[in-house]
Amino acid sequence: MILRIKQFFESRLLIQEVEPQNEIDHKLKMSCAVLMLEMVHVDGELHENEAQKIRHLLQRQFDINETETEEILAIAHEEKTSATDYYQFTKLINQHYSQQQKITLVEHLWHIAYADDSIDKFEEHLVRRLADLLHVPHRHFIQSKHRAVDS
Repeated sequence: MILRIKQFFESRLLIQEVEPQNEIDHKLKMSCAVLMLEMVHVDGELHENEAQKIRHLLQRQFDINETETEEILAIAHEEKTSATDYYQFTKLINQHYSQQQKITLVEHLWHIAYADDSIDKFEEHLVRRLADLLHVPHRHFIQSKHRAVDS
């Protein structure tokens, strides 16, 4: 019985050690894109500046073209809609990203939040929550916010 439960979770939730690197990279792109999309939608308003900012950040971070960016965003939107929490995305990022990569992701989230020239209380709460789930220390959370504001 315990073996069947373990197999269930391993087959659905864990990245297998034999999983090819390109599959892991694809899942990481999806996870980042889902978190970025959530930033756009958390305040209940969709601003074109935020959508453009996501496209730009994804292209820069993952060195992908516009077509690939749109494909990732379409799949990420489906993932975001069906997800019940952020853990499945942040867990993957925590497993494969360095501390600096996670700090950079938090800074990207701030850039998206500031794309419409204002920070909604829900946006700030979401960045704080995601930073906590990514184990980004508060000091780096604040520093990334200041870098996003200053740029």
